[in-house]
Amino acid sequence: MITVIEQAAQARLVATAPKVETVPVTLCYDRADPFAVRMAFPAPATLEGVEVSWTFSRELLESGLDRPSGYGDVRVRPYDGDRTTIEFHATEGVAIVLMLTAELHRFLERAATVVPPGLEHLYLDMDHSLAELMRDTC
Repeated sequence: MITVIEQAAQARLVATAPKVETVPVTLCYDRADPFAVRMAFPAPATLEGVEVSWTFSRELLESGLDRPSGYGDVRVRPYDGDRTTIEFHATEGVAIVLMLTAELHRFLERAATVVPPGLEHLYLDMDHSLAELMRDTC
């Protein structure tokens, strides 16, 4: 049984300069963290020169394909009929990427085969999470 979905995708990094770079990203969904998706950027695409991953709500990604969503560090909104904008806000600045909406839909459909939306709570391991929480506070 598949418990982790990874999908390579292309993102167009929007900058203030006229040049818009295309960077490879990896989208990841793991049944062990059923409410979240992860988007990883390779080292050459980051200011620090190390791989950077952002973890955010699967529901945020899904709702952002149809309407502007998010008020925090990650914001998702439709750009045009074919692309979606994802904004990442950090103390160092804001990174904005454009991705093909069809690729994001495909990723979410694959994630739904691992954990159907609305049933995430059935896949939470509360005993493990509580043990991790207690271990970190001691």
